Amino acid sequence: MTKAYYMACLDLEGRRCLVVGGGAVGLEKAAGLAACGAEVVVVSPTLADGFAELDVEWKQRRYRKRDLRGAFLAIAATEDSVVNTRVHRDAERRSMLCNVADVPELCNFILPAVHREGPIAIAVSTGGASPALAKRLRTQIAALVRPEHAALAEDLRAMRPDVKERFATYEERRDYFEDVVTERLEEARA
Repeated sequence: MTKAYYMACLDLEGRRCLVVGGGAVGLEKAAGLAACGAEVVVVSPTLADGFAELDVEWKQRRYRKRDLRGAFLAIAATEDSVVNTRVHRDAERRSMLCNVADVPELCNFILPAVHREGPIAIAVSTGGASPALAKRLRTQIAALVRPEHAALAEDLRAMRPDVKERFATYEERRDYFEDVVTERLEEARA
């Protein structure tokens, strides 16, 4: 039976996030966390070259259970299945969020393929079935999202306090914003 994942966006600003593994996959995961403002700690005997460009704390050694202390989430991204399984097991015992790269059965959350345009994030997931398909779909959908959409999102964010004062109910605010979005997008097409 296929799992149905609950989709959410996590606020990682200032949260400690652990990445176990310093290779190409660990680099990709650490870069994504750092881009969201996480305090990234990487545990690995070695690091891929790209890590030098990231603001991460490097613990130059093998994984230890205590590395999970104070972490909000953990990502295991080593080529050693024993280490990845240990990270998963240790994180589960702490009821932590844990992702083991490319091993969906050892994840209590999975990572979608993401495209960002300003405040807009497009995320595509295949429920772990095929990261390659998720990336292809993300690229195709991302082509529809342009800078003017990001600018509109910023304008709408700025309008929220005033609209909240003007309209008492969620439904009135929703309808107002839907009208604004429709009008602005039609103007952009003209």
